[in-house]
Amino acid sequence: MGGGQVGGTRPSGRPGIGGSGASAEDLRSHGRRQGSGRAPAEATAERSMAVSNIRYGAGVTKEVGMDLQNMNAKNVCLMTDKNLSQLPPVEVVMNSLIKNGINFQVYDNVRVEPTDSSFREAIEFAKKGAFDAYVAVGGGSTIDTCKAANLYASSPHSDFLDYVNAPIGKGKPVSVPLKPLIAGIASRAIKPTLGLVDPLHTLHMPDRVVANSGFDVLCHALESYTALPYHLRSPCPSNPIARPAYQGSNPISDIWAIHALRIVAKYLKRAVRNPDDLEARSNMHLASAFAGIGFGNAGVHLCHGMSYPISGLVKTYKAKDYNVDHPLVPHGLSVVLTSPAVFTFTAQMYPERHLETAEILGADIRTARAQDAGLVLADTLRKFLFDLHVDDGLAAIGYSKADIPALVKGTLPQERVTKLAPRPQSEEDLSALFEASMKLY
Repeated sequence: MGGGQVGGTRPSGRPGIGGSGASAEDLRSHGRRQGSGRAPAEATAERSMAVSNIRYGAGVTKEVGMDLQNMNAKNVCLMTDKNLSQLPPVEVVMNSLIKNGINFQVYDNVRVEPTDSSFREAIEFAKKGAFDAYVAVGGGSTIDTCKAANLYASSPHSDFLDYVNAPIGKGKPVSVPLKPLIAGIASRAIKPTLGLVDPLHTLHMPDRVVANSGFDVLCHALESYTALPYHLRSPCPSNPIARPAYQGSNPISDIWAIHALRIVAKYLKRAVRNPDDLEARSNMHLASAFAGIGFGNAGVHLCHGMSYPISGLVKTYKAKDYNVDHPLVPHGLSVVLTSPAVFTFTAQMYPERHLETAEILGADIRTARAQDAGLVLADTLRKFLFDLHVDDGLAAIGYSKADIPALVKGTLPQERVTKLAPRPQSEEDLSALFEASMKLY
């Protein structure tokens, strides 16, 4: 969850870094299951599973110094943001490094919702530091920034766009050896060496940060479970090195996605409403890791693809509980605001999955018809969001119909994720989805 982890498992989506479908949450930025069941001739019937080593438990952060000592690290880069640098999670890490005799430098200028310029600044710091290991203390923004810094410092002559996914960049596979990273660019080549998921850190998160982080987990689970099936994804890579990290929904990712969704349904509201509810916040922290394993291999689709321009084109909106000096639509909020419209649109492909997820989130589906699956899930999501005091659609965060062409234009390059949607979409479809998301309630 957001700012509550020393490391996490967020193989994120910013213009994707890492080649062959890899991403750092896009610099921040179909076939049907019905029918014969046979895959198209050029589709791939293979899948592979990638998971970082994850250590979970209250207080595991104290072990990070020993981990680095065991890796024989001599010069470590500790990355975080200015808010977290003043909070116990960073203090615990620093104390562990000092106790174990680890030499380190702190980079605390990570931008919440990174930009290409904030990535470049961190990369330059990493290049000058000549570090032999990295520790990311924070959420997705810190983890993704640290991954990018590690990658480009390890490949110092590469152009910034070399590892950014096509069509924005060149999409080169990551072939250089990287330094160890303790954290949480979705390329298998740059996944963290170790993710420390310490629920004690979630107790320092304000309620809106908890909510928006939870919405990201919610959409990770929903999107990966309803994504295009792996055996219908095409074309088939000519070489395994070109196989994208995001492969489409598959039986293994499905397990993680559904389990994460059940935890969200049970604990997210509690975690938001009571900052001292360690059980709820611990379970949500664990759900973020579970959903990360699921979508890190299956992928996400339209909610995430549409979220990048929503965050990137922000005008004056500043989210509550985020101590930043710039306009900000948090990633989880930008993702969830389109979710009712998106799942109304995609449900005709896999109505049974949409109904299943609606039931997990509290809907009574005993009399629901397949053709109503999208509306049932959308209404369930709206009630869930209303109960958690989410802004009333894109209009409430500063957008209008006049912004829709720019929002669509910003979505079109996000093919790494939009092509995983179970239902293909045209520019007109995207325009309609943004328009439907202007107001939620």
